[in-house]
Amino acid sequence: MCCTHIYHFCCIIIYCLHNRKYLVFETIYYGLLKKYNSFISDSRLKGLSIRNLKIIDSTTISLFSEILQGVGRNRLDGSRKKGGIKVHTLMDAFSGVTEFVRITPAKEHDRKFLYHLKLKEGSWIVFDKAYNTYHHFAKWTAQKVWFVSRMKDNAVFHVTKVLVDKTKKKQAIGVIKEQYITVGIKTNGTVTERLKLRRVIYKAKDGKRYIYITNDFTLPASKIATIYKNRWMIELLFKQIKQNFPLRYFWGESDNAIKMQVYCVLIAQLLMVVIRKKAATKKSFANMITVIRLHLMSYVDLLEFIKDTYKAWRKTHNASFAFST
Repeated sequence: MCCTHIYHFCCIIIYCLHNRKYLVFETIYYGLLKKYNSFISDSRLKGLSIRNLKIIDSTTISLFSEILQGVGRNRLDGSRKKGGIKVHTLMDAFSGVTEFVRITPAKEHDRKFLYHLKLKEGSWIVFDKAYNTYHHFAKWTAQKVWFVSRMKDNAVFHVTKVLVDKTKKKQAIGVIKEQYITVGIKTNGTVTERLKLRRVIYKAKDGKRYIYITNDFTLPASKIATIYKNRWMIELLFKQIKQNFPLRYFWGESDNAIKMQVYCVLIAQLLMVVIRKKAATKKSFANMITVIRLHLMSYVDLLEFIKDTYKAWRKTHNASFAFST
């Protein structure tokens, strides 16, 4: 590609970033998700006896920008403060892809994301202690939306009933304590309501203790711990995106340009999940991405190429040789 072609290519990208709204790519992403969601969903998640499990978390993407406010303290050397965006994500545990996303300046607190969620009755939602807000816990309980989270270290609560207590047994692992508790919901600094919750202390094999809280009172305590363990899936999603679709460089600094590029990455990740499922391959996600990237312009059947790379390549090579002779 000559310099003139590169120049025109860059001009086209810059024009699109300034004149095309990110909402186009947002619409495309949710359209693809609606089309393929049932196909990529897996109803056999290990250890889960529930349906409709959602996972919440956020990831920060660093960048330098005058539009998005800087994060952290002012730098001592006088250089520009590092800015960034935070991608707040609601992930469907059974499909492994993002179901709802909101992009904000990195300084926005995670809890604000909860105000934008619309959860169906009977849904399960898992999140870390950063999202703990008793007002939302009470709201979800009234809506019959069930959650599992870790409890904050400085949480104030009252124990109303102890169901299990193995804390004095040094060799005990798994659920070592289960309690019914109440927490105070404050309005203008005054406790106006008390919410009933369930507190589960789980001891892992390595000796670490985890304290979970939930508004479900029916599932065994061990299942509550299993549900929370699935939160790692969203960490895997973030790692998968950042390693295979690096967002280290942005073509534009406007809010619209950044959001557009983020949605393009989400579209690419979703399509890779669909292709991997259709190909029924055991290749790792990273290996599959590499193969597709290297042969994106090759005349091969993509699904056949993913299923058996060498067979598909030989087939194409032989066909090309026969045509040339």
